[in-house]
Amino acid sequence: MKKLGLNTICTHVGEVKDEQFKGAVSPIYLSSSYEFLDVDIKRYPRYFNTPNQEYLAKKIAALEHTEAAMIFGSGMAAISHMFLAFLNKGDHLVVQNTLYGGTVNFIKEEFPKYGLEFTFTNGYKVEDFESAIQENTKLIHIETPSNPLLTITDIRAVAKMAKSKKILTSIDNTFASPVNQNPIDLGIDMVMHSATKYFGGHSDICAGAVASSAVHIEKIWNVSKNLGGSLSDMTVWMLERSMKTLGLRVKAQTKNALKLAKWLHKHPKIAKVYYPGLKSHPEHKLAKSQMKGFGAMLSFELVEGLDAYAFQKALELIKSSMSLAGVESTVISPHLTSHALLTPEERQAVGISDQLIRFSVGIEDFKDLKKDIDLAIAALG
Repeated sequence: MKKLGLNTICTHVGEVKDEQFKGAVSPIYLSSSYEFLDVDIKRYPRYFNTPNQEYLAKKIAALEHTEAAMIFGSGMAAISHMFLAFLNKGDHLVVQNTLYGGTVNFIKEEFPKYGLEFTFTNGYKVEDFESAIQENTKLIHIETPSNPLLTITDIRAVAKMAKSKKILTSIDNTFASPVNQNPIDLGIDMVMHSATKYFGGHSDICAGAVASSAVHIEKIWNVSKNLGGSLSDMTVWMLERSMKTLGLRVKAQTKNALKLAKWLHKHPKIAKVYYPGLKSHPEHKLAKSQMKGFGAMLSFELVEGLDAYAFQKALELIKSSMSLAGVESTVISPHLTSHALLTPEERQAVGISDQLIRFSVGIEDFKDLKKDIDLAIAALG
């Protein structure tokens, strides 16, 4: 079959064919018990190979240009299983300092229990990663665009440097989604997602995913079948349904985000905007070279004197939400949510102020989102 387009992959790859009744959508296989004798595949939910799990993994692999993929119960299940599959006692991980707070907390809290070593980089340039490498380094993990400051790491440069030293690489591609970025094409070995976000897209699913070569996925599977972080088939089915519109949703959200970033950048009550699509962003050219779109996530800081909490309370259309990437626009203060587990000093060190607001842009009309922000700022006096 010739190479399929994005929306065709979203719609058709990974469908479970309804051979009995010829339904237009995938049937749901809710069984937790399957035939054992005289079958090629011994299916069991915890083995990540029920029909719905198996076929949805094909869709994710096709979107990320990989040989294989796995579905997990959450993004943290995906990343933790991936780390534990490739790091043994005494091994060392180099990890980006501008990173999702949950990942940071997992590394700090759980790695010492397993005898795993780690170093957070001082920055996110390739030199920062290289200088953090030790003799026992086995994996380098990056996140770009990062949460919540939208920093951009040079994927090609990190991947090339790591390969020259025979070190594996992984990336959290949640913020970009495969619609806007395909790290495998840039040399990365493993791509993970919080599928709760853009894959789900409707704020009603919690899931995770890892995509990579068949060899790497088998290694992750060997660990994951023991840890048991599989996803229920009802949720797998919902996720497959949601991913049919992934391309349409993310492209609409990305278009909105660029408009809003440009408008906020000029707003007198906004001190700073973090969005790689702005020419003022320090890594704008780099982002343009490795992304197909700049994504639908941005962050901004209110000017001193305006209370970030009161601003969010004053919004009527845009919701305050712990999560992100739904079709509805949401905002949140990272210091109270995604990075709440960090100390104030740790947050300050990576540039996360109490004035910072993370903005997940939805599919609403641009003029309505702009009006909602203006009215909320005006309500602060």
